Amino acid sequence: MNNWVGMTEEQAGIVQKARKRVIESIGKNMDLYGVTLSTGHLYGMMFFQDKPMTLDEMGEEMGMSKTSMSTGVRTLTDLKMVHKVWEKGTRKDLYEVEPDWYQTFADFFVIKWQKSIEMNVQSLRKSAAELKRLGENDPDNEALQSIVATDTRKLEEAIHYYLWLGRLIDTFESGEVFKLVPKEEPQADSK
Repeated sequence: MNNWVGMTEEQAGIVQKARKRVIESIGKNMDLYGVTLSTGHLYGMMFFQDKPMTLDEMGEEMGMSKTSMSTGVRTLTDLKMVHKVWEKGTRKDLYEVEPDWYQTFADFFVIKWQKSIEMNVQSLRKSAAELKRLGENDPDNEALQSIVATDTRKLEEAIHYYLWLGRLIDTFESGEVFKLVPKEEPQADSK
């Protein structure tokens, strides 16, 4: 998959070593995304490809089974880190990495945190309603009223946090976050 034409063996070796270092680093850091080391290595390998790849090509490059590649690609596709592309004359599915790492992070952030917000707000509201009913059933119990008031206040603070987090997610989805924190622009080589 790599074109080493026009390079000496030593130059190709240096490029391969540099790429391997990045691929290994990406693989280790992908646990932040809930991704296995091998899937992280797959993403890193695909990052350096100059054209889309089939599952067979990935398996050959990684020395792993097509089934493993399929599982890894499905994970990366679900996270919007890899997407399927169409190429005229090719019947096999082709995949390539999403080149915009900013968008990859934004998509990941949105996917993971939306699920968390929905689950947690539902649990917080259910617990707040239960505590309210409990307090209403025994309004003269000072110990109970104190605990209900303290816990309800904590639950309301948590709900407000998740509502704020939802607005933050909205800035990622709309791209507004990049107005607040602009993307870094690559520096031109100073040769």
